[in-house]
This record gives sequence, C-alpha cells and structure tokens, in this order.
Amino acid sequence: MLQCPTLNYVKTLLIGWNRNRSFECSDSSLAYLCKKTLDRISLTNIRVYAYHGCLPEETKIGSDYRVDLSVEANLDLSAESDALKDTVDYVHLNKIVKEEMTQPSKLLEHVAKRILDRIFSELDPVQTSKVKVAKLNPPLGGDVESVSITLSRSRD
Repeated sequence: MLQCPTLNYVKTLLIGWNRNRSFECSDSSLAYLCKKTLDRISLTNIRVYAYHGCLPEETKIGSDYRVDLSVEANLDLSAESDALKDTVDYVHLNKIVKEEMTQPSKLLEHVAKRILDRIFSELDPVQTSKVKVAKLNPPLGGDVESVSITLSRSRD
C-alpha cells in the first residue's frame, strides 16, 4: 500500500476523512493523489531600508537591504481551486519580511532566522524555505556592492 501525505486537497476529495488517522491508498486510481509534490513561491528583490549592524553608525544611519525569499509547499489544491485561502499568500510572506527587517539586529543571520521562524509558525503549508538577506554598499572600506547571507530550513 502507498502511504499518503495528509494534504488538504486529499482531505477535501475524500469523504469520511478522519484527522486522527493516516490515509492509505489501495486503489491505483488514487495513486496520483498520494504523490507528494512541492512547488515554489519566490519573492525576489524585496527592497527595505533598515538599521542592522554591529557598528553604532549602522544602527543610527541605516542602510539599504535586499531580501530574496522562496518557500516550497504543495500548491495542487490552489492550482485547481483558484482560491487564495488554498495557497501560501505571498502578501503575507512580504509582510513577514518587512516587519522582521524593521527590528534591528547586529547580524544578518539573526534577521534571516527570525523571518524563517515566523514563516514556519504562521504558514502551515510551507515545508521548506530559503531567505537571502543582502546589505547593499556595506561599510567595508572598499568598493563592495553587497554582502549577503542565505539560510535554508525545512519543517521538522
């Protein structure tokens, strides 16, 4: 028997779904429903002015930042239903990024982790996420366009 993931679209198609039990596919015609796929939503080049850094002047003057974010989730149901309630809302993702970027941190890693933590706590369908935070024109004493960090996480 093929073990099925507990996906929303499977629940909506099957009568008598019991949330406390896993569903097993025994009919080969249902096998396509049991295939777990992850699709990607990406937000690219979110521009933010923020006050991150270890130097006192960085937290007073601020700097331009760029954030790239991608999340993976099963989007089969929303692709069929065309309903916002069935997907990962990218407006919500953008809001998380903007709100977390307003909270000063010394390290970009800390900001990125906070973004990922909120995504996983607020958006249940998200299975994996990757965030890249770049500080533009960093104070490094040279001609450097940006410094960036990238963190990736998966739901446990």
